[in-house]
Amino acid sequence: MSTSTLTHPLIFDRKDFSDDMLLKLYESLVLPRRIEEKMLILLRQGKISKWFSGWGQEAISIGAVNALAQDEFILPMHRNLGIFTGRNIPLEKLFAQFQGKASGFTRGRDRSFHFGSIEHHIVGMISHLGPQLAIADGIGLAYKLSEEKKVTLVFSGDGASSEGDFHEGLNVAAVWKLPVIFVVEHNGYGLSTPSEEQFAFKNFTDKGPGYGMESVRIQGNNVLEVYAAIKTLAEDIRQNPRPVLVEAITFRMRGHEEASGTKYVPKHMMEEWARLDPVDNYENYLEEIGVLDAKTKEQINKKIKKAINDGLDLAFAEPAISPDLQVELNDIYAPFSQEVISAPEDGPKSEKRFVDAISQGLEQSMERYPNLVLMGQDIGDYGGVFKITDGFKAKFGGERVRNTPLCESAIIGAGLGLSIKGYKAMVEMQFADFVSVGFNQIVNNLAKIHYRWGQNADVVVRMPTGAGMAAGPFHSQSNEAWFFHTPGLKIVYPSNPYDAKGLLNAAIEDPNPYLYFEHKGLYRSITAEIPDAYYTTEIGKAALTKEGETVSIITYGMGVHWAIKVVEELGVSADILDLRTLLPWDQEAVKATVKKTGKVIFLQEDCLTGGIGAEICAWISEHCFTHLDAPVMREGSLDTPVPFAPSLEKQFLPVERFKEKLESLIKF
Repeated sequence: MSTSTLTHPLIFDRKDFSDDMLLKLYESLVLPRRIEEKMLILLRQGKISKWFSGWGQEAISIGAVNALAQDEFILPMHRNLGIFTGRNIPLEKLFAQFQGKASGFTRGRDRSFHFGSIEHHIVGMISHLGPQLAIADGIGLAYKLSEEKKVTLVFSGDGASSEGDFHEGLNVAAVWKLPVIFVVEHNGYGLSTPSEEQFAFKNFTDKGPGYGMESVRIQGNNVLEVYAAIKTLAEDIRQNPRPVLVEAITFRMRGHEEASGTKYVPKHMMEEWARLDPVDNYENYLEEIGVLDAKTKEQINKKIKKAINDGLDLAFAEPAISPDLQVELNDIYAPFSQEVISAPEDGPKSEKRFVDAISQGLEQSMERYPNLVLMGQDIGDYGGVFKITDGFKAKFGGERVRNTPLCESAIIGAGLGLSIKGYKAMVEMQFADFVSVGFNQIVNNLAKIHYRWGQNADVVVRMPTGAGMAAGPFHSQSNEAWFFHTPGLKIVYPSNPYDAKGLLNAAIEDPNPYLYFEHKGLYRSITAEIPDAYYTTEIGKAALTKEGETVSIITYGMGVHWAIKVVEELGVSADILDLRTLLPWDQEAVKATVKKTGKVIFLQEDCLTGGIGAEICAWISEHCFTHLDAPVMREGSLDTPVPFAPSLEKQFLPVERFKEKLESLIKF
């Protein structure tokens, strides 16, 4: 960052702002600085564990939070303490958050500013930084859909702008003309890495036109300039929804976090930016124009000091959290008690292919939930690559059936943003393989957000999955085990048309995040007579597809059909247990079938190592050992990528190996 061009003297222009407004901004600006001063003392005393300083950048937060309406969402980051204080969050609750106390927003489950508060219209960050932008997109989309004349504002640092999420977030907002203000705090460093080693351009205002959006560059240390710019933009965007990129030039006067220090910063740069301190300069300006006198300044500082000390006294007096196992486990998911909806027994039924059942379930859910929004690549006029949403756009409109750019992370994040505003979202992966691009949003945002600060993630991600079509390694993977390990997600995987419709409806009904796996090989290969009416299937409940006495086969998805075929070929009397729900899975049903036959084999299409079968077989060995008459066995696909050539793919899949292993288990 060149100080010769960026550190010009701060020139304040009060425009037509009243004296009261100027003083309000002053008090708002001083509060986070005084908190910082106190926190640095407490850090040295060992009374807090970590601190991310925004010293020198306070004017950006304060200008922005005062420029927006109180009910407009802001998505802050590490150095935006002023957003939280500017939204009048009780200091004792804020300090309890920093201390990991039970009255904090995350109840000791997350640190510093990694929280949100719907009451204060704030959505907190995660350490991965970039995903915030897509959530802001989702909130902006909700504003447009509900025709609210509002704007949302999201922060990014210049370092985080190197992430793909930055590009995706801006691109989606530009394409959809979302009312989002993207504020980049350009402070010259990503931790210790200077800007010239982060990106090759000089100014972020150069990037906006590339996305088809306006760009504005402001002096971030000038609270009046920030306030005026954001206020003007917000007023205009409310009437003419669109995204705007704001580059706020500033400097971080302390380390990325205190342990990092600032030795990597040239001394002359620190000195030049110190002269542009946002608090001192604004204070001097107010004194020069006669708005702030010594008495008023003393009163404001005494008031702030008392508020800080009172808040700290309350936070420190609160005892450390006493862990409660049941509370921790219960908070993984948003509260929801499913009431299974059955179709009328005498109601009409019709023969449906697997793909038709999914389509009908999705269509009926769209009718049932006017706040449900579908998003995915090519799902609009084209109807999706598998034609599941064919005709949906004509019926429900392009606002609710939305074609998306190729940006899985941003669309999943936008789904979470919609959820924050009370919408439901269905995100279609064109192929389950492509979800890897949106992996972070699923496992770190959707899955953890309720546990962290009580926000539900009402998002269903549909996952066309599976091999058998000679589609090669990037359109054939079974990747359900990637997510099976992640608390906070729910995973369903139907094997038949009835459950395909019922499980999808149930997943959409539930306000928790779901991965819905649908095997492409089943789309048009199986049919069943199912109810035409809306109904749901019980989540977490396995189904006995076939009953027998000799052996138990536990499986799901395509494995159910392989198992049925093999036992018929061998003439084996077998229980075939279709898990249907993979997370949470039905332990009671597994235990019951193991007790019944004493012999069990798990069949999965996924690669053998590290698959879901490994966990369930381990559980059986631990909890059902006394009921076993043979070793617990499992079979899955080879531990290789999915090959393209049909002969290689057939060898990869587990059917023949399963048949041989089942025969050996029966003979044991």
